[in-house]
Amino acid sequence: MIPAYPPGHDLLAGKVVVVTAAAGTGIGSAVARRCLEEGADVVVSDWHERRLAEKAAELAELGKVHAIACDVTDEAQVQALVAGAVEHFGRIDVMINNAGLGGTKSVLDMTDEEWSRVLDITLTGTFRCTRAVLRQFAEQGGGGAIVNNASVVGWRAQKGQAHYAAAKAGVMALTRCSALDAAEYGVRINAVAPSLAMHPFLAKVTSEELLRELEGREAFGRAAQPWEVANVMVFLASDYASYLTGEVVSVSSQHP
Repeated sequence: MIPAYPPGHDLLAGKVVVVTAAAGTGIGSAVARRCLEEGADVVVSDWHERRLAEKAAELAELGKVHAIACDVTDEAQVQALVAGAVEHFGRIDVMINNAGLGGTKSVLDMTDEEWSRVLDITLTGTFRCTRAVLRQFAEQGGGGAIVNNASVVGWRAQKGQAHYAAAKAGVMALTRCSALDAAEYGVRINAVAPSLAMHPFLAKVTSEELLRELEGREAFGRAAQPWEVANVMVFLASDYASYLTGEVVSVSSQHP
């Protein structure tokens, strides 16, 4: 049974939030929506400019939204994202690193290019955005929060997911280590580790058999809704998590 969609409570009132990979139908767009519902001004970003413009127009009904196209594999574009957010809203308070790339491929058949692309978007892209916004937080005088999107496959094995699992395990390690680097600036860095968050694109590219298997591993016997993951990200971004840093929160019953 899926619970009712909860109302906002201004948990992010007065904050400026940047969300990467926010133009799709999954966690990125869901967390952008939840941030707006919680009172934030939001910069949405994605590499796909047409979908990004459409998503920004849709979200603008909820609050102040600004769209900036960004490919997280390009350092110049990451820098432009941070600079553009500051130029438009005056500052950044929260960075939500959602960009990632998956796929299913046996290690026996995986090419260097396939391995590198997943790692570059999912792990190195998160690093680039973290580095850029940490420098901005320091320039602002400290304070701020970063929330990364990891995955339970960073902890457990899944056939055909070596590249994605390695990248997400790396996101977890990046979260823990960068949190220590950021602490002296009063910045918190945490991550969520979802398992299966159901949305139309995932349903289209994943076999029914695998979806049923993954749902069966969960305590509730179903996939999460993207907004259920987004709610945890909002908590980590909010002042309610003021003493929480370097943590990976499993939004799933699957964890070590």
